[in-house]
Amino acid sequence: MSGWLAIAGLGPGDEALVTPEVTVALAQATDVVGYIPYVARVAPRAGLVLHPSDNRVEGERAAHALALAAAGRRVVVVSSGDPGVFAMASAVFEALEAGPADWRDLDIRVLPGITAMLAASARAGAPLGHDFCAINLSDNLKPWDLVERRLRLAVAADFAIALYNPRSKARPQGFARALELLRATCSDDRPILFARAVSTPDEALNIVPLSQAMPDMADMRTMVIIGSSQTRIIPRAGAPILYTPRFAA
Repeated sequence: MSGWLAIAGLGPGDEALVTPEVTVALAQATDVVGYIPYVARVAPRAGLVLHPSDNRVEGERAAHALALAAAGRRVVVVSSGDPGVFAMASAVFEALEAGPADWRDLDIRVLPGITAMLAASARAGAPLGHDFCAINLSDNLKPWDLVERRLRLAVAADFAIALYNPRSKARPQGFARALELLRATCSDDRPILFARAVSTPDEALNIVPLSQAMPDMADMRTMVIIGSSQTRIIPRAGAPILYTPRFAA
């Protein structure tokens, strides 16, 4: 088979944060497959076919990309951030495992990108500077009781916590329930970072204590980072610095 498949992360939004490796793959591709707004970030050119699709057809999208590569096409499946963090890499491998045996002989590469939690953390300082975890608050692919159990355990372990997909129009209550859980188990002054649309013109950062955190401060373009009990704020003339020390008491 002469085709190949690259599963690529486009980073958080700014073109400067797309890795050179991903840029090379896109320049060599005959086809780009992905969610509509992510494919829109790829400039059209002669010889390149764009395949945008809706957000809830990840499995079909992955199978389509594998079939194109099996037919000899050079395919890039695009995700925002990093493709291996709540994105398309797992979907492609799910389709690979369930698909025709010859798909397993394809040249498949995962090209990492800067994921939202790292971009948000860097903008604010270093809130993920010690042990941390990432939790996807969406219950589209898992039951809410599992989301809540993982959140409780993360709080009990005193991790800093990066929350992906905190609040959507279809799921407005999940983040509110998460805040209720946090208020029942954490001190009121626990710092919460709301980092929206980092590295885009719509970027907005807001650091508030848990007592002031409200559900409508987040949407699907917002990364929420909950500090651990050790996370600190350094006040200064400009934006404050949020960081978690490298040591734990």
